[in-house]
Amino acid sequence: MPLAHFDGALAVVTGAGSGFGRATTLALAERGATVIAADIDLPSAERTVALAKTLGSSGAAYQVDVADAAAMEAFAAEVKDAHRVPDIVVNNAGIAVTGPFLDTGVADWERILGVNLWGVVHGSRLFGRQMADRVANLPNKPDKPNLGGHIVNVASAAAYSPSRTLPAYCTTKAAVMMLSECLRAELAGSRIGVTAVCPGFANTSIMKNATIVGVGEAEREALRARAERGLRMRNYPPEKVAERIVDAIVKNKPLVPVNFEGRLLHALSRVSPSSLRLLARIPSPQG
Repeated sequence: MPLAHFDGALAVVTGAGSGFGRATTLALAERGATVIAADIDLPSAERTVALAKTLGSSGAAYQVDVADAAAMEAFAAEVKDAHRVPDIVVNNAGIAVTGPFLDTGVADWERILGVNLWGVVHGSRLFGRQMADRVANLPNKPDKPNLGGHIVNVASAAAYSPSRTLPAYCTTKAAVMMLSECLRAELAGSRIGVTAVCPGFANTSIMKNATIVGVGEAEREALRARAERGLRMRNYPPEKVAERIVDAIVKNKPLVPVNFEGRLLHALSRVSPSSLRLLARIPSPQG
């Protein structure tokens, strides 16, 4: 069953200080949810909560590194103790590492796996357990069954479209998509929905903060500037991604490709994977 009503719901969003995370936090706040904005940059999370309050929502900001297991354990416990078990969790925090696989070092792999995959694992495991326990401990009424909640994991169109320039990023996002499918099957009995959202190119700061490997400093900055310019020209706002996330929660969708290229690449991955393998050879950044 979908969680169709946001009024009075408690929503936790990671990476809420900017981009998809801020837009999703505000979209949920606008619909009446109380929002918990988590980000490694606390002032940015606080600004998101301040904006949410202008929409009539209440909420709180937390500083947390989603890659840090102990920090996530403490964060999940604090949310439950200071507020309650959340109804919605959006595991959105993510980073990018771009460049050839053979030039991507162990430290680069550890960081992107920590944020993009382990961050989703921690958020899903900790809050998913809280949600499942809540359902198990409440009396179930046949005419009004308990709704366990909804978990949204933000993946990417890169989850199903390989790229020679984004091997680490694609790998983590493909893992998030498969984790979401597995978790959806496991938690269905607790009436907890799970959705993987897969945006294509969107106007966020992900490339501004990306790690670029395999090139010198001058070329690195030129690549960064070109990628940022491309995202601005694409001009797909994070607010549109947030709307798709809200819709996915309401309709309990398992997988949501977002925007034209997200849907096109998903269709090609199903009907013509060989064409994606050819496209993967083109050395151009993607979202």
